[in-house]
Amino acid sequence: MKNIPSSSAQQPGQKGMEPRNVQQATIYRILLAVSFVHLFNDSIQAVIPAIFPILKENMLLSFAQIGWISFALNMTSSVIQPIIGYAADRKPRPILLPLGMCCTFAGVLLLAFANNYVLVLFSVMLVGFGSAAFHPEGMRVAHMAAGLRKGLSQSIFQVGGNAGQSLGPMLTKWIFIPFGQIGALTFTIFAAAGIAVQAYVARWYREMLDAGYTFRKKTSARTIDPARSKSIRNATIILVLLVFLRSWYGASIGSYYAFYLMENYKMPLDDAQVYIFMYLAAGAIGTFFGGPLADRFGRRNLILISMVGTVPFALALPFVSQFWAAILLLIGGFVLLSSFSVTVIYAQMLYPGNIGTVSGLITGLAFGLGGIGSLVIGSLIDGIGITNVIIACGFLPLLGLLALLLPRDQQLEEWAAE
Repeated sequence: MKNIPSSSAQQPGQKGMEPRNVQQATIYRILLAVSFVHLFNDSIQAVIPAIFPILKENMLLSFAQIGWISFALNMTSSVIQPIIGYAADRKPRPILLPLGMCCTFAGVLLLAFANNYVLVLFSVMLVGFGSAAFHPEGMRVAHMAAGLRKGLSQSIFQVGGNAGQSLGPMLTKWIFIPFGQIGALTFTIFAAAGIAVQAYVARWYREMLDAGYTFRKKTSARTIDPARSKSIRNATIILVLLVFLRSWYGASIGSYYAFYLMENYKMPLDDAQVYIFMYLAAGAIGTFFGGPLADRFGRRNLILISMVGTVPFALALPFVSQFWAAILLLIGGFVLLSSFSVTVIYAQMLYPGNIGTVSGLITGLAFGLGGIGSLVIGSLIDGIGITNVIIACGFLPLLGLLALLLPRDQQLEEWAAE
């Protein structure tokens, strides 16, 4: 077996020994590989909202119907993620990595030729299923390859996904506006590349498991303090709610702000997409720097600051000129998404060893709940107009004050040490 630290494997003749999770080295080639696949996966997911203006025009869809497409994507990519993650924590399944990308390949291929609303819904559900299969096992691979640098590994892994999402608006400008819906065929190339890379990563993953790597430490059976169990449960609910609120506000910008620019500034679609790209690209940069910032200022503190710190920019956004809108989007995207990887790390501290379950819960289920927000936003726009909805959504990050109810980092570290 190649490039696996000897300390992470059982030595010959030690079959009776318990597998040990003692790998120290950070395997950057695997981290970069799984981050690039995260970029492929999420850039393909970004195709869906990127194509909304084209679908709305071609199929004469309402904003509510656009919301249902977003809902179908987010729910299928998220609702089953905790289930897949829970199963993976009990029995790792490296084969899900390439199989998930195969599902994504089929979905984007069908999307290119879908000629009615039902086929569009089915194609985005396939893309969603592929994403649901990738994220829990991808998260576990990133954790495995991290060695002792767990925060860095999360930043590398998550920045790939957020960078992929940021490409969505530019995909509209470069591909869907010139070529229309058939332009989705371009992304079968991304999906095929993802399948190849995932096959390589899955092989390394399997070799590590065969060598004896385990995500769980053996602990003696003991009764967990009921008060602590209640605190962990409450913290989990608050964390999921915070990610839900962040996703809901993100949906108002990523899915609908381009329509706001077109209506209020008479901006052409390709120019409007540049603004969305700036917001998402700034968010990807914020994701990368979020880990180091959390190490310096604390994870709970960064989650609080990232939400509440977005409020002034979100509230001012509907009332400024085009120039200042671009500035506010850049700052707001960086601040809001600086906590993206930090919320995952915080959840992993709440549930050490349950990497797949945490991934499904935080990057899956909570993000998928944002799909409900997208559906609600689309319906509200049809009813009261896009300007009123964008203004109202600016208040959502204010609920980030709920982060004050989360246990402090020191408390989590004390629990882990006991």
